[in-house]
Amino acid sequence: MTTDHSFSTDDYQHNAAWRAASRWQQRARQARPTRRMGGFKLALATLVGAVTLVLATMMALVLSLVGLALMPLVRHRMKKRMEAYRADHADDITPGATTRASGQDDARVWEGQYEVK
Repeated sequence: MTTDHSFSTDDYQHNAAWRAASRWQQRARQARPTRRMGGFKLALATLVGAVTLVLATMMALVLSLVGLALMPLVRHRMKKRMEAYRADHADDITPGATTRASGQDDARVWEGQYEVK
């Protein structure tokens, strides 16, 4: 019992997978870049990348400085808003003044809440 593992080129040409692989190899060989422009393209890509990084760093620095310059203005505005909020929600401490209508919330007792009158 002998097995013959030798194939002729005709056997490979009739195999669909072999033909597809052969076409893929041919397309890959044709798509290879030329060697003479490799160094120039690499230098150009490096230069473009470096310029982009420098510009992005400069923009980040400028925007950070603008944000820091605006912080006192934002702080002042927030301080004014907090003062207005406190003034709106402050209790009146003058004697005899009531802030709520008498009898509205006094009659309502929630479960677990007790009020001594």
